Amino acid sequence: MDAAMTPKSTCPELPKPRSFWQRIADRLAAIIGARRPATPPEKSVAFSIAVISLGAKLAKADGTVGRSEVAAFRRLFIIPRAEEKNAGRVFDLARQDVAGFDAWARRIAAMFPKGDPVLSDVIEGLFIIALADSELHENEIIFIDEVARIFGLPEQEVATIRARHDRSHGCASCEVLGIAPDTPLPEARKRWRDLIRENHPDRAIARGLPPEAIRLAETRTRALNEAWDAFRSMRTMRTA
Repeated sequence: MDAAMTPKSTCPELPKPRSFWQRIADRLAAIIGARRPATPPEKSVAFSIAVISLGAKLAKADGTVGRSEVAAFRRLFIIPRAEEKNAGRVFDLARQDVAGFDAWARRIAAMFPKGDPVLSDVIEGLFIIALADSELHENEIIFIDEVARIFGLPEQEVATIRARHDRSHGCASCEVLGIAPDTPLPEARKRWRDLIRENHPDRAIARGLPPEAIRLAETRTRALNEAWDAFRSMRTMRTA
């Protein structure tokens, strides 16, 4: 049939669906600009908004947003090249100032039940960003501690998360494994194996978490293995 004789479709062309990052950017712009209450998003979006907004504000807590902190943010998030502009827009909107971070933390806390592992994931992401410049500033500690308090996380859990990434914080391997320095090796080994099972990336996948959370689980597992190696070496040297 001649192309000129082919009848044109009467169906209207549907608009292209808005991308994941565009939806986040629009939602965050509404919160920051118009201050309109937002409908709680699904968990994967909530996790993404949490790390972007709180991470950007945390990066500002020490006065400046450095390249290392932006790089840490990029490592945490698997951002498609086509979405980098929109993700950057979200980051730029959130890093305008630190003010209001506690209100944002309360929004996130309200999206999840108390004790939800995602809340611990958010805190871990904040520590990774804070330590991107190899130094944990006092304002950053205050920031993270306040977010953790709003999330209802126990102080010991926060200390354990911090120890995974801040090697200058006390006995790092003991904090990471949650054991005393004089714990017998068999008991410490059992604790390490239990933690590996609890924090394995496969569990994050089974929980339906986004790639960012799976990356955190991989980081957590590496930290646990390193902590066990360090603790075992320490105990071996003491008994030698």
